[in-house]
Amino acid sequence: MTTAPLPQPTLGVLDEPTRRLVRLAAVIAVGDELAVRGALTQAVERTPKIWIEELILQSYLFCGLPRSLNAMREWRRLTGEPPAAHVDEGTPDERRRRGEATCRLVYGEMYERLRVNIRALHPELDEWMIVEGYGKVLSRPGLDLARRELCIVAACAASRQERQLHSHLHGARNVGVAPRALSDAIDALDGAIDKKGLASARMLCRRVQSQANARD
Repeated sequence: MTTAPLPQPTLGVLDEPTRRLVRLAAVIAVGDELAVRGALTQAVERTPKIWIEELILQSYLFCGLPRSLNAMREWRRLTGEPPAAHVDEGTPDERRRRGEATCRLVYGEMYERLRVNIRALHPELDEWMIVEGYGKVLSRPGLDLARRELCIVAACAASRQERQLHSHLHGARNVGVAPRALSDAIDALDGAIDKKGLASARMLCRRVQSQANARD
């Protein structure tokens, strides 16, 4: 079977607003209240507020609802602003269609195998992954998919979820994150996550980059 080439990068370099967003994603995943407050304060100096708000919303998928709630509480205290306008996610069928499309972009040629594997774990997990995760949350406007994937990478690296980290490192490449931007995103976690976790993430990133280069 011929492997499809990776798309041209849509995120060629890790700009400073994105670097701060990625670090914030890691801190939300593992940091205490004080650390989250500090990371939010640093992020808001350079990063668009809508990016931060969308990151906090999606964090419940990867860090759990308590951490997402606590981060949003700190965010409200910091900005003093009300939530952004509600986004109409559409009907369940519309969310499913969006979710399938977004998940296919992230997983590429591995998409069908992913669906089979998740259904084998439990059909409800497959349904929630597609409709809730990819359709309702990760397909929202306000933050592009490349940056969403980098934030997922950061959260998985911080929490040492290496199976998911491996998948989303590939996913970041699949949605147009350039190799240098991906490596720089891992390096941006220095000081935000423990040294063992950082070393492991760097090693896995190099492996994924080599696999992707072999595909090109």
